[in-house]
Amino acid sequence: MSLYLTIEICALTIPLIFSFDKNLQFYKNWKSVIFSFVIVSSVFVIVDIYFTKNGIWGFNPHYHSNIFLFHLPLEEWLFFVAVPYASIFLHYTFVYYLPGIMVGKIPTRMISGMLILILTAIILFNYSRIYTVFNAIMLILAILLAHLDKSIIINRFYITFLIILVPFFMVNSVLTGSFIEGAVFWYNPSDILGIRIFTVPVEDVGYAFSLILLNLLLMSKFQILFKSRSN
Repeated sequence: MSLYLTIEICALTIPLIFSFDKNLQFYKNWKSVIFSFVIVSSVFVIVDIYFTKNGIWGFNPHYHSNIFLFHLPLEEWLFFVAVPYASIFLHYTFVYYLPGIMVGKIPTRMISGMLILILTAIILFNYSRIYTVFNAIMLILAILLAHLDKSIIINRFYITFLIILVPFFMVNSVLTGSFIEGAVFWYNPSDILGIRIFTVPVEDVGYAFSLILLNLLLMSKFQILFKSRSN
């Protein structure tokens, strides 16, 4: 079994087991999860394929299988299941046990506004760095959609994402070269800012934020839709 696949299985195992917890019963959300994953992941996968074909990033053959689909190793496809599922499960667990904890309406708008201004500046001053620009655009889009949604998802996500970052850095640090020789996947230095947290490019934090938040927003819509159909 490849290292990449081993890491993904480890990340997914505990959330899957506890999805059947008698209190959480997260498995009842699987239909909404699957539909949102298909839609959101399709966008990220298309970009992933483009980035891989054009050398913006790539994968170390020592750490993944020889099974490929559209230039991506099998493990990279599974990434869009394992990481979002584990992160969303953590978000829902936090919300279930601490439903009252969230950022207030005005602070949320202030945080979002500051982030959009910073991200816009990053785009303007780093327009040649493709991975940086892609993440900045997706972050702005995710934040704007969250506010147009007029729900409190982003109010809670600003807190839960800080919790999600703990296992995120544990996993992504290994994938980007911590504790191993080389890295599971690499980045073209000319396409990123070069700012790293441990070995993780700062852009990966934005990538995770938009990937998870977009899934949460879409899941909430499917939950409402499926609930209305069942009544």
